[in-house]
Amino acid sequence: MKVLVLNGPNLARLDLRDSAIYGQMNFQKLSEYISDSASELGIEVDIRQSDDEVQIIHWLHEAADLKLPVILNPAAFTHYSYAIRDAAEMLTAPLIEVHLSNPMAREEFRHTSVISGVAKGTIAGFGPDSYRLALIALAQLLGNIVS
Repeated sequence: MKVLVLNGPNLARLDLRDSAIYGQMNFQKLSEYISDSASELGIEVDIRQSDDEVQIIHWLHEAADLKLPVILNPAAFTHYSYAIRDAAEMLTAPLIEVHLSNPMAREEFRHTSVISGVAKGTIAGFGPDSYRLALIALAQLLGNIVS
């Protein structure tokens, strides 16, 4: 099973962000953690990051065309990008929205996700483990049962 893991704006700069919210990992370490977690579950991942909304939309179109499941951390695009939402809605394989922090425990403007309505589920607030939990959920959804 192959999964596309897409990350939105500012995630490539985790090491410069508030560690109380985003943890201690830089993006390279986060990517390694995701890859290692996927490998343990027998899942192949393609991890990508962009600060560009258009690039994320193109990647979602690619996933739709290839019928790939997606783990998406839309970052700040979560709250307002109807274009990303519309591209995500085209997916036929499952989409799981993830966040390192818990948006509901943060500023009020972060309480709304335009992506959640087209996602199979949302996992937030568990730091890097949000991605691992999403991988487990996808494996179960797609019949690769993980105990």
